[in-house]
Amino acid sequence: MEELIRALLLADAAVASFVGNRVNYGTHPQGDPFPGLVLNTIGDVEGMNIDGPDGTSQGRVQVDCYADSYGGSKLLSRAVRRVLSGHAGGAILGVFHASSRDSREGGTNEAEHPFRVSLDFTVTYTT
Repeated sequence: MEELIRALLLADAAVASFVGNRVNYGTHPQGDPFPGLVLNTIGDVEGMNIDGPDGTSQGRVQVDCYADSYGGSKLLSRAVRRVLSGHAGGAILGVFHASSRDSREGGTNEAEHPFRVSLDFTVTYTT
């Protein structure tokens, strides 16, 4: 699932116009410019029925949209949402937007605090 979500984001021209190839799991590399996307799997459950695994799973992916300005992070989040929300194809049976929240990173230097919009998506996929 993780590779598929990352590939969808990298393949979209609107998202790429903001981030290039800066779509990473876990962290935004130190020294890389913004904007950028940081993805985290925050849940993943294998589907089951009475006979055992049913061949599907449901995950929850958080996509953090970072930019130097609030407006930039918001525009990036909208591009991400257009790509992922409602997507189905291949091993991905469905991606659905679950929640959003805005924030700003902490730190000691106010000028270095990037803005962030976090998007959560549920992803149903075949295993």
